[in-house]
Amino acid sequence: MTKTELLEIAKCAKENAYAPYSKFQVGAAVLTKTGEVFTGCNIENSSYGGTICAERTAIGNAVSGGHVDLEMIAIASSGEQTVYPCGICRQVMNEFNQNMIILCESETGFEEYTLPELLPKGFN
Repeated sequence: MTKTELLEIAKCAKENAYAPYSKFQVGAAVLTKTGEVFTGCNIENSSYGGTICAERTAIGNAVSGGHVDLEMIAIASSGEQTVYPCGICRQVMNEFNQNMIILCESETGFEEYTLPELLPKGFN
């Protein structure tokens, strides 16, 4: 699977986002080391603490499917600026691969990072 293909899957996943409050749709697609892809979207809740990000939804779907060896995640949004994972999502990614590759949709396609670049002092 190419990085561009994974990002396209994330773009499709954002269409399922439940974002009645922010109107900011986010989709994510996580690639396992065995080549399987799991998707997620943001799911908002009027109790904001109950909101879950697309990245954690995708990772939860992978884990629920029996996959904890995650390799790469792509994130896409309805916004016009580059989308980055929040701190909680970065720490959740760290739980499953401290060197995960993160593709963030941008105006020019995507920006690529390793998790240590975005979370230099993660813990596990």
